[in-house]
Amino acid sequence: MAASDTFQLELEAAEFYEEKFVPALFAEWARLLVEEADVRPGQRVLDVACGTGIVARTAAERAGEEMVAGLDLNEAMLSVARRVRPGIRWLQGDAASLPFPDRGFDVVLCQMALMFFPDPVAALGEMRRVADDAGTVAVVVPGRLDDQPAYGPFVQLAVRCAGEQAAELLGTYWACGDAGRLGALTEAAGLRVRSLRPYLATAGYGSPEDFVRVEVEGTPLARQLSARQYALIRAGVRDVLAPYLRPDGSVGVPLQGHILVASPAVGGTG
Repeated sequence: MAASDTFQLELEAAEFYEEKFVPALFAEWARLLVEEADVRPGQRVLDVACGTGIVARTAAERAGEEMVAGLDLNEAMLSVARRVRPGIRWLQGDAASLPFPDRGFDVVLCQMALMFFPDPVAALGEMRRVADDAGTVAVVVPGRLDDQPAYGPFVQLAVRCAGEQAAELLGTYWACGDAGRLGALTEAAGLRVRSLRPYLATAGYGSPEDFVRVEVEGTPLARQLSARQYALIRAGVRDVLAPYLRPDGSVGVPLQGHILVASPAVGGTG
């Protein structure tokens, strides 16, 4: 099963994603991505694999709402995006075949999605195609699992409790985490890397148990776990996150990622 199929979510899960994932984690990365891409007033901006739209909403604060479009394959995600910010143009479509003309955008953004595409080079090539020759393509992906001080042990816990199905689903997140490979994929798509920076952001959760609810119930893993397996993960997570526990019982969970900013290469294909 392709990652793009595995990560199709129902409306309830999309609402959960917006309520929990976005404030806990993705809002911070959206801000970093928009800043690194240097989005400016009046620029035409596309958010590819927009989810519920946090990157598009963040870019709209700079470029203007009428200048921003968001595209996602998942209609449930788009339903939430339209409810939250109806003034942005939201479209359903495939990152491997973007429904836009050549050079239609000044800035093309993609947050935490490249690793889910069956063909990352094809998706990056489409982003390059729809970007203006003087434009910007910027993506953010999680780093390697081996570089994750908290998520690495959490994935190990999930695998111990739930077996290889957990490794397959959760392992997808880190598939583009090697900086050298990420740069090579980008160049293979006809883009010139301008910058590739590591960042360490912090995801905030009310408790270790809240972290588990978000990381499990906001992903397809929830549908694969038995009640016993889920209980074992919940029981073990406090030890995993003990180094990040705050005095008030909340946790600040570090996530290492890469933000890549690129330009269409002169003489590139497309």
